[in-house]
Amino acid sequence: MAKKSSPQTKPIEQYDHKGTCRLNNPPAGLVSAATEPNYGTKTYSYDPHLDPQLQWAGKAEHTSFEVPTVSLHVHERIDPRTIIRAAKGSNGDHRQASLFEFSIENPPLREAVEFYRHRHNWSNRLVAGDSLLVMNSLLEKEGMAGKVQMIYIDPPYGIKYGSNFQPFVNRRDVKDRKDEDLTSEPEMIRAFRDTWELGIHSYLTYLRDRLLLVRELLTESGSVFVQISDENVHHVREIMDEVFGKENFVSLITFAKTSGQSSTLLSSTSDYLVWYARDISRIKYRQLYLEKQLGGQGGSAYSRIQLASGERRSLTKGERSGQIALPENSQIFRIDNLGSVLINHT
Repeated sequence: MAKKSSPQTKPIEQYDHKGTCRLNNPPAGLVSAATEPNYGTKTYSYDPHLDPQLQWAGKAEHTSFEVPTVSLHVHERIDPRTIIRAAKGSNGDHRQASLFEFSIENPPLREAVEFYRHRHNWSNRLVAGDSLLVMNSLLEKEGMAGKVQMIYIDPPYGIKYGSNFQPFVNRRDVKDRKDEDLTSEPEMIRAFRDTWELGIHSYLTYLRDRLLLVRELLTESGSVFVQISDENVHHVREIMDEVFGKENFVSLITFAKTSGQSSTLLSSTSDYLVWYARDISRIKYRQLYLEKQLGGQGGSAYSRIQLASGERRSLTKGERSGQIALPENSQIFRIDNLGSVLINHT
């Protein structure tokens, strides 16, 4: 009996920015009024000379806005390799490791309190706070303007203007504007308690302000993705056309969220990712391909073979099933209709 070979294990890898560094951020527990001075605010303005655009209450008066410049406080540093090794149990340690364990990036206390005076290697960080304040700090204090490759935004969908943020892992049933469910950090209150005084009008202002800072952060080849439902996807498209330019729209990606019936009428089963480029002529993109196998998904129509000699013929039944090896230096192909023709006239 032939011995069954074990599957080859793949090495654990993560994206590293070797040779790059950024200014250190203070751990949240070390920050106080004495150690964190007031840095003032940064003012951002909109260009009034734009193409036709979406209008809402308060937009005409909102030609600029100020954002406080604050330090980013490290809440967690995430090491993907630690997470994967702990899950696979291949690190030889049977204790439950922390999902945010990254000892290399944790400096001694005497260095940590220096905050932005020294540099750190790049790491995956979890920051709790208002995205507007976070992005402004990345721009002003960490010099990240034009250096971010991709930004993914999953904002409130602008449908129910209440809070659904869960500040405690042991309590899933949270209520908006209830003191017992209130988090103790002001940054998290601003970020997650959706108090839209004007409903959809406040929501559109909220979204446009953040998209403006996203544009400042993105590098020339960068992309931004905004996740949204069908209720407001048309508004998001119009705002992003205004901020990034309609010529930089890349794609509207549809993904299924449910297969159930939840309405008396036709239910919505999909949400959307709205994809824009900072500059579509310089966008970084790698084409996706489906690896096809004979007889498998997408490969059943490939029924012909071209031999090394140039001869072409149909595959035999044994070749299509894999019982007979294909001739050396041969190529599998299919016959299809010509979809479009480009004719050059001289």
